[in-house]
Amino acid sequence: MTNPINDKIVALIAGPTASGKSGLAIALSKHYTDRQYCIINADSAQVYDHLPILSAHPSAEELTQAEHRLYGYWDSKQSCSAVDWAKDAKDEINRAHDADKIPILVGGTGLYIRTLLDGIAPIPNIDPELRRSIRVMPIEESYNALIQQDPDAAQHLNPNDSARICRALEVIKSTGQSITIWRQQKEGGIADTITLQPLILLPPRDWLYERCNRRFVQMFDTGAIDEVEALIKRNPPIDSPLWRAIGVSEIKSYLEGQVERETAIELGQIATRQYAKRQYTWFRNQSPAHWHRHKEHINYNKINIFETIFQ
Repeated sequence: MTNPINDKIVALIAGPTASGKSGLAIALSKHYTDRQYCIINADSAQVYDHLPILSAHPSAEELTQAEHRLYGYWDSKQSCSAVDWAKDAKDEINRAHDADKIPILVGGTGLYIRTLLDGIAPIPNIDPELRRSIRVMPIEESYNALIQQDPDAAQHLNPNDSARICRALEVIKSTGQSITIWRQQKEGGIADTITLQPLILLPPRDWLYERCNRRFVQMFDTGAIDEVEALIKRNPPIDSPLWRAIGVSEIKSYLEGQVERETAIELGQIATRQYAKRQYTWFRNQSPAHWHRHKEHINYNKINIFETIFQ
């Protein structure tokens, strides 16, 4: 590495689920032994304090190999917004730099990463009751409501993108101003204060989807069923983010006897692949053009992949 630590280096490894991000971050920290590292989670599913298997938290072994932050730290009784996470990520990045460590952001949530780097729109806090009433609406109903109240925002959203539709609808209802206007006033990003070294993993899709399939079977057989069973017993609020975690509805149907094991696995694999496809598309199209894209499958023994991060 040629960049001095006082340049405030922040490495970023981003990409779709199952693309090898976590393993690469650990391999990176082992390869460059002249520095210390801190791996910081940038995945919205992994911030919550439950479902560590289904959300693919680092394993117990991985946690011993490198310092990890912002994994399983958020109370799942309420959603962790991009703003919430960005504030915590800034704090962890500053702590890492103060300790002469290089922070490595690892995750697949583009909105989190973009909010941290580019800043946020100064949208006032949304009333919790209004938010809850919108989030329990059927997606078709909320999308139609958005078309009526904020057609500009609606035309830029996929009719099935429930999270962004609900967000846009709650903003227009709460503030009377479109979320597209609010977003023109971003503030608080850290992009101009750090030296970002980004790497986007976009491996061949057949390789990625095979990993998605294999990993879901492994999750199913190594504790995911127990996680969902415990979730059902806890019975969190209907708008809890845990209910939206990939694999929860499929395993819940299996536990309730609605589907057989093979069907539950197949449906979970489909949901995982669809999620990976959306992430793949986002990072391919929305990431800045100058960010390096690694389009091969990950081989942790190939040193040259690290040179694309620290040049």
